[in-house]
Formats: sequence, C-alpha cells, structure tokens
Amino acid sequence: MKKITCLLVLIVVTLSAFAQVNSHTEAETTLIFVRHAEKQDDGTKDPSLNEKGKKRAQKLSELIASTYHVTTIYSTGYKRTKETAHPVSEVLNLSVNEYQLSNPDSLIKAMIELHRGEQVLIVGHSNSTPRLVNIAMGESRFEQLDESVYDNIFEVKINEAGKASVNRYTYWTQGKE
Repeated sequence: MKKITCLLVLIVVTLSAFAQVNSHTEAETTLIFVRHAEKQDDGTKDPSLNEKGKKRAQKLSELIASTYHVTTIYSTGYKRTKETAHPVSEVLNLSVNEYQLSNPDSLIKAMIELHRGEQVLIVGHSNSTPRLVNIAMGESRFEQLDESVYDNIFEVKINEAGKASVNRYTYWTQGKE
C-alpha cells in the first residue's frame, strides 16, 4: 500500500510540475515582410501593379489566409504596396495601415510592442523590406532585393524575451517567366 501511495504522490507531483511548465507559453510575435508585387513600367514614381503583380497579390492573399492568423496589415503609401496588401485585407476583413519610413528603428520597435503575440503583415519595397527585417532581427543579414525579385517572404518570429529568428522563403514561383 505504501508503494502505491508513494507512486501516486510521485505521479501527481510529476504531472503538476509538467502542467506548470506547459501552461506558460511564450507570446511569440510574427512579422511577415514582403516586397510589393510586380509593378507597371509607366515611367512614374508611383506605378500600379501590372497584371502579373495583381495575380501575385491574389496568390499572396491565399497564402497568408491559409498559413497565418494575421491581425494587422501595414503598407507604405505607394499604389504598388497598397495594391499588394489589398487582396489580403479583403480576405481577412482588415484595413491596411499606412506606415512611414522616416525612422525605421522606431517603427519596428513600435510594431513589436503594439502587436506583441500577434502576426502582422508588412508590405514594403526592394530596399526597405530587407532593412526592416534586419532591424527586427537586430543584425545586418539581408541585402537589398534585386529589382526582379518579387517572391520573397521574410517571416521574423520574436519570442517574449526579444530573441528573433527568421525564415526566408518564396511563394508563387511559377509566376516567374
């Protein structure tokens, strides 16, 4: 009887300790960075997406909706970034928030603080997207994207302690000619 009692006490203590460890999960923040989709070559500084870009934006919306639980979408004020974000915002019934790049360090810090534990989509440009990823990571790891690259997604996960990790992958690669 003593053996059974000791065994039961050991099991209860072990399960209690296991439950305490597993009841605390870190609030992980995920920042999903993408460059805008393909743009028209119309000679202006603010072109819209071309047909391929519109299709890519639609593919992005499908991917984001099926893979993430995005709660907030950010875009610069340019047509091409807003048009890339728009299909995602429609599918998820979210508005697109405009951001400025005047102080990128403060921008990323504010996004992380404001959206702790959430998943956020950030649509940018060939130069700003890698820069913002580097700031979120706390290291200079990525260079400006080539002007022909539109299919990269940078997924930065930041744990409760502020430690960041990044996954870089491509989407809708069949869109390349």
